[in-house]
Amino acid sequence: MTTTRTARASRGLKAAALAGTLIAAGAGTAYAYWSSAGIGSGSAAAGTMQAITVDALVARDSPQATLVPGGTAAVVLHLTNPNPYAVQVYSISPNGPATADTAHPGCTTTGVTFTGTSAPLSPAMFVAANSSTLLTLPGSAAMDTTSLAACQGATFHLPVTAEVRK
Repeated sequence: MTTTRTARASRGLKAAALAGTLIAAGAGTAYAYWSSAGIGSGSAAAGTMQAITVDALVARDSPQATLVPGGTAAVVLHLTNPNPYAVQVYSISPNGPATADTAHPGCTTTGVTFTGTSAPLSPAMFVAANSSTLLTLPGSAAMDTTSLAACQGATFHLPVTAEVRK
């Protein structure tokens, strides 16, 4: 009888040892999982915003007012956004002197100036992705009294810079 008890006790010890080994193995696996580390690298490329084009009075647009000596008039800009996302028009500023069209070569002193907008433009103005819109700037063109008579009927080129932001 003693022999049977010893065999049973021996089996119990083996089972306890096996369970202890499995628990230790599981703890080792959990430790390895929580303390693992990896090394590598990633990359991303920044896109480039395409230039917004600014035109004035294209064939389908019409002027808001006529410019006369001593007066002001609205400037109408046609903005085209070729980007796949909308952009905000932040400001419009002058970018050189006004010149008369080629049909008025005697208009050498135009007396015409352009007043830019404040930044940021208020109210905010957006140009949708891959589209065009008109922006009217009331009273932003002025003609002083030094304009030559040869400027009557001329169309003036007003170079501007449009600052836009995503």
